[in-house]
Amino acid sequence: MEFVSHYECTLCHQTYPKDIDFLTCKTCGETGILDIMYDYEKMSAVVTRDYFNNCNDKSILRYQPLMSINPTNKETLLVGNTPLYKSTTLAKKMGLSSLYIKDDSLNPTASLKDRASLVACLKAIEAGQDTICCSSTGNAASSLAGNAAKLGLNTLIFVPERAPIGKLTQMVLYGSNVVKVKGDYKAAFNASKKAIDAYHLYNRNAAINPHLVEGKKTVVYEICEQLDFKAVDYCIVSVGDGCTIAGVYKGFYDLKQLGLIPKIPMIIGVQSAGCNPFVKAFKTNSPLQETEENTIADSIAVGLPRNPVKGMNAVRKSNGFYMDVRDQEILDAINMLAQNEGVFAEPAGATAFAGLYKLMKESPLPASSTIVVLVTGNGLKDTNSVSTIVESQLITFDSSKNHHVFNQNSVDEFMTEIKKRGESHE
Repeated sequence: MEFVSHYECTLCHQTYPKDIDFLTCKTCGETGILDIMYDYEKMSAVVTRDYFNNCNDKSILRYQPLMSINPTNKETLLVGNTPLYKSTTLAKKMGLSSLYIKDDSLNPTASLKDRASLVACLKAIEAGQDTICCSSTGNAASSLAGNAAKLGLNTLIFVPERAPIGKLTQMVLYGSNVVKVKGDYKAAFNASKKAIDAYHLYNRNAAINPHLVEGKKTVVYEICEQLDFKAVDYCIVSVGDGCTIAGVYKGFYDLKQLGLIPKIPMIIGVQSAGCNPFVKAFKTNSPLQETEENTIADSIAVGLPRNPVKGMNAVRKSNGFYMDVRDQEILDAINMLAQNEGVFAEPAGATAFAGLYKLMKESPLPASSTIVVLVTGNGLKDTNSVSTIVESQLITFDSSKNHHVFNQNSVDEFMTEIKKRGESHE
């Protein structure tokens, strides 16, 4: 909190001192999401290129001076320090020279949400609270459960009934108290709000708690460090509640204010066509309206986003835009990332790449651009979504016809099939 100057409401712009003990604007209520403001002049005396070069911590706690957390000696999960891969095969196929894939699925609980959940746990400890509560479609909940387990905190989590079994398994085995709500994400959110208000639990809901965007923005700090702070032209992000894309913009904004990067890239938000409230609002230049949650990309299936202002500002202030892709395009993107780059993404994690692939076919970005695509979650969290792909790719061997002998004829059949598949992937 050293360089935090104050809080500011994203709706009415009322300001509050840095020592407040509430999370939303007193005038605007729950919709008055606060933004955390920094004194960049003072921060710049500490946060320099040398600071990054001399910092030995490999977790997101290396960025503590740029965040709204205080120094801590707590033993935490090693959140952050995920790889930034330069694409080879897919970049060539799309005619791009500098395409990078930030694989945040390699965080401790296998999603970018660990960045926010670690911050939530540390802020709860600062506030003297031992129980954290949230609603989630899956990743925020499993990441909270894992990070809280490491720090000895209790968690109460509300999930919609569609939450994938992989994420539910994580929550339960991490020791969380999980409530499966009959209904959609909105129903789960409302249930968590009632519990938080009634029992004064620490609120991990990212759209309400402004500190969580400060955790998510660390993904950008890592990207810029890994690129030696050279300019990024486009950053492509999958979007649900609007919190991750808000963090992406905030990260680039911070570094630009500190003079560490030359510009803020154009930020492109990608949603599923089955749940695309940001896309509709952006295209019609109108307030967000609730939509259906009809998509395989459960992690971004948020029909009523709770962080609309920050989510929309991230795109508008960076001269970016919103777009959507069909579920089949998301499945194709999962397959392409896995087969060509060795990155296995869950549906929401592959949505950003699906957006880039669609753009390069319909309205190509300049070939010389430096483009970063975020992969936000691991495919092993939701294998049901790709079960049809798996079944279609298996090669069946009928042992009864060969009398349990794997002979030369069967080898020839397999090799012929493999050759055909290799040709089809070229």
